[in-house]
Amino acid sequence: MSTVSARKKAPSWFPRFWAVVRYEMLWNIRKKKFLGILIAAFVIATLLLVVPPAISAYNGVKIAKNPDYAITFGGSGFLFLLFAIATAVNSISSEFESGSIVPLVTKPVSRTMIFLGKVFGSFIILVVSYVVLYGYVTVASVVLYGPQNSLQYIPLIVIGSLLSTFIWVSLLFAVGSISKNTIMTVIVAIILFLALFFTGPIVSLYSQPSPTLDYVPGTGSTGMLMITNSTSVSGGTDNTGTNLVNYALYPNANVTYYKYNLTATINARGSSGLQIEGVLYTESTGLVALRSAVVAVVYTAAFFIIAWVAFKRSQILE
Repeated sequence: MSTVSARKKAPSWFPRFWAVVRYEMLWNIRKKKFLGILIAAFVIATLLLVVPPAISAYNGVKIAKNPDYAITFGGSGFLFLLFAIATAVNSISSEFESGSIVPLVTKPVSRTMIFLGKVFGSFIILVVSYVVLYGYVTVASVVLYGPQNSLQYIPLIVIGSLLSTFIWVSLLFAVGSISKNTIMTVIVAIILFLALFFTGPIVSLYSQPSPTLDYVPGTGSTGMLMITNSTSVSGGTDNTGTNLVNYALYPNANVTYYKYNLTATINARGSSGLQIEGVLYTESTGLVALRSAVVAVVYTAAFFIIAWVAFKRSQILE
Protein backbone atom coordinates (compact mmCIF):
# COMPACT_ATOMS: atom_id res chain seq x y z
CA MET A 1 0.00 0.00 0.00
CA SER A 2 2.79 2.42 0.84
CA THR A 3 4.39 1.83 -2.57
CA VAL A 4 1.08 2.48 -4.32
CA SER A 5 0.52 5.66 -2.30
CA ALA A 6 4.02 6.90 -3.11
CA ARG A 7 3.40 6.37 -6.80
CA LYS A 8 0.12 8.26 -6.60
CA LYS A 9 1.79 11.18 -4.85
CA ALA A 10 4.72 11.33 -7.29
CA PRO A 11 4.47 14.45 -9.45
CA SER A 12 3.50 13.93 -13.07
CA TRP A 13 5.68 14.84 -16.06
CA PHE A 14 4.43 18.39 -16.59
CA PRO A 15 4.94 19.73 -13.02
CA ARG A 16 8.52 18.41 -13.05
CA PHE A 17 9.14 19.83 -16.51
CA TRP A 18 7.69 23.22 -15.55
CA ALA A 19 9.86 23.27 -12.43
CA VAL A 20 12.93 22.99 -14.68
CA VAL A 21 11.57 25.75 -16.95
CA ARG A 22 11.01 28.09 -13.98
CA TYR A 23 14.45 27.25 -12.65
CA GLU A 24 16.01 28.09 -16.03
CA MET A 25 14.20 31.41 -16.35
CA LEU A 26 15.12 32.49 -12.82
CA TRP A 27 18.69 31.26 -13.35
CA ASN A 28 19.02 33.60 -16.35
CA ILE A 29 17.07 36.60 -15.09
CA ARG A 30 19.06 36.80 -11.87
CA LYS A 31 22.31 37.15 -13.78
CA LYS A 32 23.51 40.74 -14.10
CA LYS A 33 24.97 40.02 -17.52
CA PHE A 34 21.49 39.06 -18.73
CA LEU A 35 20.05 42.46 -17.85
CA GLY A 36 23.16 44.22 -19.15
CA ILE A 37 22.99 42.52 -22.55
CA LEU A 38 19.26 43.13 -22.88
CA ILE A 39 19.78 46.81 -22.10
CA ALA A 40 22.54 46.92 -24.73
CA ALA A 41 20.19 45.31 -27.27
CA PHE A 42 17.50 47.92 -26.62
CA VAL A 43 20.10 50.69 -26.84
CA ILE A 44 21.16 49.40 -30.28
CA ALA A 45 17.53 49.28 -31.41
CA THR A 46 17.04 52.83 -30.15
CA LEU A 47 20.10 54.06 -32.04
CA LEU A 48 18.86 52.44 -35.26
CA LEU A 49 15.59 54.27 -34.76
CA VAL A 50 16.89 57.65 -33.66
CA VAL A 51 20.12 58.20 -35.62
CA PRO A 52 18.56 58.78 -39.11
CA PRO A 53 16.06 61.43 -37.85
CA ALA A 54 18.84 63.02 -35.78
CA ILE A 55 21.12 63.31 -38.81
CA SER A 56 18.30 64.78 -40.88
CA ALA A 57 17.50 67.32 -38.16
CA TYR A 58 21.18 68.25 -37.87
CA ASN A 59 21.34 68.88 -41.63
CA GLY A 60 18.13 70.86 -41.54
CA VAL A 61 16.26 68.28 -43.60
CA LYS A 62 12.81 67.16 -42.56
CA ILE A 63 12.65 63.42 -42.06
CA ALA A 64 10.51 61.73 -44.69
CA LYS A 65 7.45 59.79 -43.64
CA ASN A 66 7.93 56.05 -43.86
CA PRO A 67 4.71 54.09 -43.29
CA ASP A 68 6.53 50.77 -43.73
CA TYR A 69 9.37 51.32 -41.26
CA ALA A 70 7.97 49.10 -38.49
CA ILE A 71 7.48 46.03 -40.69
CA THR A 72 10.92 46.40 -42.27
CA PHE A 73 12.72 46.64 -38.92
CA GLY A 74 13.62 42.96 -38.68
CA GLY A 75 16.61 43.26 -36.39
CA SER A 76 20.17 42.31 -37.32
CA GLY A 77 22.56 39.42 -36.89
CA PHE A 78 24.43 41.17 -34.08
CA LEU A 79 21.16 41.88 -32.26
CA PHE A 80 20.18 38.21 -32.54
CA LEU A 81 23.58 37.16 -31.18
CA LEU A 82 23.20 39.51 -28.21
CA PHE A 83 19.77 38.13 -27.33
CA ALA A 84 21.09 34.57 -27.67
CA ILE A 85 24.03 35.26 -25.37
CA ALA A 86 21.73 36.94 -22.85
CA THR A 87 19.37 33.97 -22.65
CA ALA A 88 21.53 30.91 -23.32
CA VAL A 89 25.17 31.49 -22.42
CA ASN A 90 24.60 30.44 -18.79
CA SER A 91 22.24 27.57 -19.53
CA ILE A 92 24.73 24.71 -19.71
CA SER A 93 28.32 25.81 -19.18
CA SER A 94 27.67 27.88 -16.04
CA GLU A 95 25.87 24.94 -14.42
CA PHE A 96 29.06 22.88 -14.65
CA GLU A 97 31.35 25.77 -13.64
CA SER A 98 29.35 26.64 -10.53
CA GLY A 99 28.63 23.02 -9.60
CA SER A 100 24.90 23.65 -9.55
CA ILE A 101 24.47 20.83 -12.05
CA VAL A 102 25.07 18.31 -9.25
CA PRO A 103 21.93 19.03 -7.18
CA LEU A 104 19.96 19.54 -10.41
CA VAL A 105 20.61 16.03 -11.75
CA THR A 106 19.80 14.49 -8.36
CA LYS A 107 16.22 15.68 -8.68
CA PRO A 108 13.56 13.26 -9.97
CA VAL A 109 14.03 14.46 -13.56
CA SER A 110 15.92 12.97 -16.48
CA ARG A 111 18.71 14.75 -18.27
CA THR A 112 16.51 14.99 -21.34
CA MET A 113 13.82 16.75 -19.29
CA ILE A 114 16.45 19.12 -17.88
CA PHE A 115 17.70 19.87 -21.39
CA LEU A 116 14.21 20.44 -22.84
CA GLY A 117 13.24 22.57 -19.85
CA LYS A 118 16.27 24.79 -20.42
CA VAL A 119 15.44 25.14 -24.12
CA PHE A 120 11.82 26.00 -23.41
CA GLY A 121 12.82 28.46 -20.68
CA SER A 122 15.09 30.27 -23.13
CA PHE A 123 12.25 30.27 -25.67
CA ILE A 124 9.83 31.95 -23.23
CA ILE A 125 12.37 34.62 -22.30
CA LEU A 126 13.07 35.35 -25.97
CA VAL A 127 9.37 35.56 -26.85
CA VAL A 128 8.74 38.08 -24.08
CA SER A 129 11.87 40.06 -24.99
CA TYR A 130 10.97 40.30 -28.69
CA VAL A 131 7.33 41.17 -28.03
CA VAL A 132 8.50 44.05 -25.83
CA LEU A 133 11.22 45.08 -28.31
CA TYR A 134 9.00 45.17 -31.39
CA GLY A 135 6.19 46.79 -29.45
CA TYR A 136 8.67 49.51 -28.55
CA VAL A 137 9.88 49.74 -32.17
CA THR A 138 6.29 50.02 -33.45
CA VAL A 139 5.43 52.88 -31.10
CA ALA A 140 8.71 54.65 -31.88
CA SER A 141 8.11 54.20 -35.63
CA VAL A 142 4.73 55.91 -35.36
CA VAL A 143 6.27 58.80 -33.43
CA LEU A 144 9.28 59.26 -35.75
CA TYR A 145 7.96 58.23 -39.16
CA GLY A 146 4.20 58.73 -38.94
CA PRO A 147 1.32 56.21 -39.11
CA GLN A 148 2.46 52.71 -40.00
CA ASN A 149 0.97 50.25 -42.49
CA SER A 150 0.49 46.49 -42.23
CA LEU A 151 1.11 46.29 -38.49
CA GLN A 152 -0.77 42.98 -38.47
CA TYR A 153 2.43 41.43 -39.84
CA ILE A 154 4.55 42.39 -36.83
CA PRO A 155 4.05 38.84 -35.40
CA LEU A 156 5.85 37.54 -38.51
CA ILE A 157 8.81 39.74 -37.60
CA VAL A 158 8.77 38.27 -34.08
CA ILE A 159 8.60 34.70 -35.42
CA GLY A 160 11.42 35.38 -37.87
CA SER A 161 13.57 36.93 -35.15
CA LEU A 162 13.01 33.90 -32.94
CA LEU A 163 14.09 31.56 -35.76
CA SER A 164 17.16 33.69 -36.48
CA THR A 165 18.11 33.91 -32.80
CA PHE A 166 17.65 30.22 -32.06
CA ILE A 167 20.47 29.36 -34.45
CA TRP A 168 22.80 31.10 -31.99
CA VAL A 169 20.94 29.79 -28.93
CA SER A 170 21.37 26.20 -30.13
CA LEU A 171 25.04 26.86 -30.98
CA LEU A 172 25.64 28.20 -27.46
CA PHE A 173 23.94 25.12 -26.01
CA ALA A 174 26.13 22.84 -28.15
CA VAL A 175 29.44 24.56 -27.39
CA GLY A 176 28.52 24.92 -23.71
CA SER A 177 27.64 21.23 -23.41
CA ILE A 178 30.91 20.20 -25.03
CA SER A 179 33.33 22.70 -23.45
CA LYS A 180 31.53 23.30 -20.12
CA ASN A 181 33.23 26.69 -20.17
CA THR A 182 31.28 29.95 -20.50
CA ILE A 183 34.16 32.07 -21.81
CA MET A 184 35.00 29.48 -24.45
CA THR A 185 31.33 29.31 -25.45
CA VAL A 186 31.10 33.08 -25.95
CA ILE A 187 34.41 33.24 -27.84
CA VAL A 188 33.39 30.50 -30.27
CA ALA A 189 30.02 32.18 -30.94
CA ILE A 190 31.57 35.61 -31.51
CA ILE A 191 34.34 34.27 -33.77
CA LEU A 192 31.82 32.37 -35.88
CA PHE A 193 29.55 35.41 -36.10
CA LEU A 194 32.41 37.69 -37.20
CA ALA A 195 33.61 35.14 -39.75
CA LEU A 196 30.14 34.90 -41.30
CA PHE A 197 29.52 38.65 -41.00
CA PHE A 198 32.62 39.61 -42.99
CA THR A 199 33.04 36.72 -45.41
CA GLY A 200 29.41 36.55 -46.60
CA PRO A 201 29.23 40.05 -48.16
CA ILE A 202 32.76 39.77 -49.56
CA VAL A 203 32.03 36.46 -51.25
CA SER A 204 28.71 37.82 -52.52
CA LEU A 205 30.44 40.88 -53.98
CA TYR A 206 33.37 39.20 -55.72
CA SER A 207 31.79 35.90 -56.76
CA GLN A 208 28.36 37.46 -57.47
CA PRO A 209 25.11 36.60 -55.60
CA SER A 210 24.52 32.86 -55.31
CA PRO A 211 21.78 30.77 -53.65
CA THR A 212 24.58 28.85 -51.91
CA LEU A 213 25.13 31.81 -49.59
CA ASP A 214 21.54 31.50 -48.35
CA TYR A 215 22.32 28.09 -46.83
CA VAL A 216 24.86 29.58 -44.43
CA PRO A 217 23.74 31.54 -41.32
CA GLY A 218 23.99 35.25 -42.00
CA THR A 219 22.72 37.80 -44.48
CA GLY A 220 22.93 35.57 -47.53
CA SER A 221 22.75 36.86 -51.09
CA THR A 222 21.12 40.22 -51.83
CA GLY A 223 18.63 40.95 -54.56
CA MET A 224 16.01 43.54 -55.43
CA LEU A 225 12.26 43.30 -54.94
CA MET A 226 10.78 45.22 -57.84
CA ILE A 227 7.30 46.46 -56.92
CA THR A 228 6.80 50.22 -56.95
CA ASN A 229 10.31 51.00 -55.76
CA SER A 230 13.44 48.89 -55.65
CA THR A 231 13.64 47.24 -52.22
CA SER A 232 16.75 45.37 -51.16
CA VAL A 233 16.11 41.78 -50.06
CA SER A 234 18.62 39.51 -48.34
CA GLY A 235 17.81 35.82 -48.46
CA GLY A 236 19.84 34.66 -45.46
CA THR A 237 18.68 33.53 -42.04
CA ASP A 238 19.27 36.97 -40.51
CA ASN A 239 16.35 38.30 -42.56
CA THR A 240 13.78 35.57 -41.96
CA GLY A 241 11.30 37.99 -40.40
CA THR A 242 11.36 40.56 -43.20
CA ASN A 243 11.32 37.78 -45.80
CA LEU A 244 8.12 36.39 -44.26
CA VAL A 245 6.59 39.88 -44.35
CA ASN A 246 7.63 40.38 -47.99
CA TYR A 247 5.90 37.13 -48.90
CA ALA A 248 2.76 38.12 -46.96
CA LEU A 249 2.66 41.51 -48.71
CA TYR A 250 3.75 40.40 -52.18
CA PRO A 251 3.01 36.66 -52.60
CA ASN A 252 3.27 36.81 -56.39
CA ALA A 253 6.37 39.00 -56.62
CA ASN A 254 9.92 37.95 -57.49
CA VAL A 255 13.31 38.88 -56.13
CA THR A 256 15.87 39.65 -58.85
CA TYR A 257 19.58 39.02 -58.34
CA TYR A 258 21.92 41.00 -60.54
CA LYS A 259 25.42 40.44 -61.87
CA TYR A 260 27.71 43.37 -61.11
CA ASN A 261 30.64 44.69 -63.09
CA LEU A 262 33.25 45.47 -60.43
CA THR A 263 35.75 46.86 -62.94
CA ALA A 264 33.22 49.38 -64.24
CA THR A 265 32.24 50.29 -60.69
CA ILE A 266 35.85 50.97 -59.68
CA ASN A 267 36.56 52.99 -62.83
CA ALA A 268 33.33 54.98 -62.68
CA ARG A 269 33.66 58.45 -61.22
CA GLY A 270 30.91 60.57 -59.81
CA SER A 271 28.50 57.65 -59.68
CA SER A 272 27.08 55.83 -56.70
CA GLY A 273 26.28 52.16 -56.36
CA LEU A 274 27.45 49.08 -58.18
CA GLN A 275 27.36 48.89 -61.97
CA ILE A 276 24.78 46.28 -63.04
CA GLU A 277 25.84 44.03 -65.90
CA GLY A 278 22.79 41.79 -66.15
CA VAL A 279 20.34 39.51 -64.38
CA LEU A 280 21.75 36.36 -62.74
CA TYR A 281 18.51 34.72 -61.60
CA THR A 282 15.15 35.42 -60.00
CA GLU A 283 13.29 33.76 -57.13
CA SER A 284 9.78 34.14 -55.76
CA THR A 285 9.28 35.84 -52.39
CA GLY A 286 7.72 32.59 -51.20
CA LEU A 287 10.87 30.60 -51.97
CA VAL A 288 13.10 33.19 -50.30
CA ALA A 289 10.96 33.22 -47.15
CA LEU A 290 10.58 29.43 -46.99
CA ARG A 291 14.27 28.77 -47.52
CA SER A 292 15.46 31.22 -44.87
CA ALA A 293 13.02 29.76 -42.34
CA VAL A 294 13.81 26.11 -43.14
CA VAL A 295 17.58 26.70 -43.10
CA ALA A 296 17.25 28.36 -39.68
CA VAL A 297 15.23 25.40 -38.35
CA VAL A 298 17.70 22.84 -39.75
CA TYR A 299 20.74 24.53 -38.17
CA THR A 300 18.88 24.93 -34.88
CA ALA A 301 17.83 21.27 -34.82
CA ALA A 302 21.34 20.08 -35.68
CA PHE A 303 23.01 22.14 -32.96
CA PHE A 304 20.40 21.13 -30.37
CA ILE A 305 20.91 17.44 -31.18
CA ILE A 306 24.66 17.87 -30.70
CA ALA A 307 24.02 19.72 -27.43
CA TRP A 308 21.59 17.07 -26.17
CA VAL A 309 23.94 14.18 -26.92
CA ALA A 310 26.90 15.97 -25.30
CA PHE A 311 24.81 16.90 -22.24
CA LYS A 312 23.53 13.34 -21.76
CA ARG A 313 27.03 11.91 -22.00
CA SER A 314 28.67 14.48 -19.73
CA GLN A 315 30.35 13.12 -16.65
CA ILE A 316 29.30 14.98 -13.52
CA LEU A 317 31.74 14.84 -10.64
CA GLU A 318 30.71 15.95 -7.18
